[in-house]
Amino acid sequence: MESVPLVLLHAFPLDSRMWDGVRDLLKPITPEQRGGGRSPDLMVVADDVLRLLDERGIERAVVGGCSMGGYVAMAVLRRDPSRVAGLVLADTRAGADADEARANRLAMAARVEAEGVGWVPDTVVGGLLGPAADAAVVEQVRELISGQDPAEVAWAQRAMAVRPDSTEVLASVDVPALVLVGEHDALTPPALARELVAVLRQGEYVEVAGAGHLTPMEAPDAFASAVLDWRHRVGV
Repeated sequence: MESVPLVLLHAFPLDSRMWDGVRDLLKPITPEQRGGGRSPDLMVVADDVLRLLDERGIERAVVGGCSMGGYVAMAVLRRDPSRVAGLVLADTRAGADADEARANRLAMAARVEAEGVGWVPDTVVGGLLGPAADAAVVEQVRELISGQDPAEVAWAQRAMAVRPDSTEVLASVDVPALVLVGEHDALTPPALARELVAVLRQGEYVEVAGAGHLTPMEAPDAFASAVLDWRHRVGV
């Protein structure tokens, strides 16, 4: 039995339902990451995560996330590393956005505010999923995106656009860390994931065959098994 709880933070532009395929095996805590009209800064939701741990009487947890959720996990680490017993970083990166990526985020935020989210699935789903993604997964991702609040989508894009580089934060922490990446992840590819592992003092690498950027949805059994095996081996 694992000694500490597992917190998993969802990707953009999704919500905690993206973890439904791994709930039975991993028993994670899966908070929503919502700006709620507050300043666009991922530290806002990192503080929400820490507040949730306080409310549940949890001193330390394994904190993980997919894509944007990974950025929030790094923000939690930046805010209070003493609360993090281990890291699970899936399809994410340590670096801040380059100028072009930042501009694209801000442009998307403005368009979503003006037009809503109806156009977003057609724009992003192809980049989120691997080429062999199951049709049911494609439809599920489309539905999750279509159900998001435009204000929250815009908030998240602006918050990610201003996030700092987390390389030094990750290099400074000495806890077990698992880095997972889809074989066909076009947004944070395996080469980038291997660079992330190299930064970590206790980093391990798992490549999920056939998956794209949303490994917990595209290959839930492989994702959950990798996390369980790692937790048992490293003792968190």
